[in-house]
Amino acid sequence: MTKILKASLSALAVTAVAMSAQAAELGAADEPIKLALNEWTGQHVTTHVAGEMLKAAGYEVEYVTAGMMNQFQAIADGDIHATLEIWSSNVSDQYAVLKDDGKLEELSDLGLNAREGIAYPAHVADLCPGLPAWEALKDCAINFATAETLPAGRLVDYPADWGTPGADRMVGLDLPFKAVPAGSEGALIAELRASTEKKSPLLITFWQPHWAMSAYDVKFVELPAGEDACFTDPAWGPNPNAINDCDFSASRIFKAAWPGLKDKWPAAHEILVNYQLSVEAQQPMMGAVDVDGDSVEDVVAEWMAANEGAWKPVVDAATK
Repeated sequence: MTKILKASLSALAVTAVAMSAQAAELGAADEPIKLALNEWTGQHVTTHVAGEMLKAAGYEVEYVTAGMMNQFQAIADGDIHATLEIWSSNVSDQYAVLKDDGKLEELSDLGLNAREGIAYPAHVADLCPGLPAWEALKDCAINFATAETLPAGRLVDYPADWGTPGADRMVGLDLPFKAVPAGSEGALIAELRASTEKKSPLLITFWQPHWAMSAYDVKFVELPAGEDACFTDPAWGPNPNAINDCDFSASRIFKAAWPGLKDKWPAAHEILVNYQLSVEAQQPMMGAVDVDGDSVEDVVAEWMAANEGAWKPVVDAATK
């Protein structure tokens, strides 16, 4: 774990977006602040770093397992107080409704340089000549077929409760692929590992930051640029009969909270607003968990100890 984490120690991974001129009150420090844990390792890392910052400020923290799509009502109800890694490309319509109704507060961007798309391990280019151009998939889909998808190729999409962005692209671009949801993030990684070891075909919906992007030499398919018109106007793009005939829109990763957080725990609210995490910090920690088998708690504790100069000013600005 130490070897993996050293690569990130020089990165200013947690910074203050804005420092307060005057420290905020702790508020109800004897009552736990409940942070949502979603289904992927990076989110656990992000959340535990935030949790340790809150503990350093003098707060009690509880971690609550909550699905990405169903956490927002719990936050609006005050049963969960914050969620720290929301991807704009994968957020439910309910989020916007609750936010517009004043039942959720959007805090700020997390600071991760993110990308999502249709991807493949590098060796697959030999099995589908013409990659990374998306048009190549029209002619080699049969190479990706399985018993459950024949005659179409198989796309391993995100887990069902993350939405269906991969399936949307297959329909939008009229590609002969059937999207099959993965059971979890771990199932997606298992697909990448098996494909790399066996040099077998694989098309997958994936994202960065993620340690697997480097570990399995994952490449993105080059799709038409994801402009706003692509998602609303069928006439835009290569398929005149469908929307979503383009790449994913640029992903924004942000944080949200129960609106009562700022009044009940003022300093915690300030810390979470100002909290940022970089790809350079998050990705090695994810690798320490998913590759080396270390616990999230141990990995984050080692990172916090080695990077006090990066995160402590954010806590101090809110509390001293």
